[in-house]
Amino acid sequence: MRVDELAPSKGAKKKAKRVGRGIGGKGGKTAGRGTKGQYARNTVARGFEGGQMPLKQRVPKLKGFNNPFRVEYYAVNLDSIDSLGLSEVTPEVLVKKGIAHKGTLIKVLGRGKINSAVKVSAHAVSKTAQEAITKAGGQVTILALPHKGVRPAAKGSQFTNR
Repeated sequence: MRVDELAPSKGAKKKAKRVGRGIGGKGGKTAGRGTKGQYARNTVARGFEGGQMPLKQRVPKLKGFNNPFRVEYYAVNLDSIDSLGLSEVTPEVLVKKGIAHKGTLIKVLGRGKINSAVKVSAHAVSKTAQEAITKAGGQVTILALPHKGVRPAAKGSQFTNR
């Protein structure tokens, strides 16, 4: 046996029925679709539910959008900073202690009390937290936000910006 002798088994490949090729043969004229009716000329539209209000029209439209420039902070309160018992608190220290994840932006909030002078470095600090830290003899340093390099919105239209 050679490659050029390979062929499918007898009866394995059935020829397609050619319909709608004149009224002379079987399957002509109406091509097995009947005389008239919903499916005689074509099929129903995608999503058509027989006249019932379709699901895509019954479900309300989604409101709002996802802001691509949103900045999310991880909240750290004064009581958790005080419980560490350190003189200096930075995002790296919080990651080492397991309070925050690496790469998260830290915001210090004013829940709880701080008893010792602590040097705090964070990306954002609330007014009450800043007042409490300075009142206890501490110092607050606000770190710069890391630039992600977000591409600005394109000017023009979808056709001119190709």
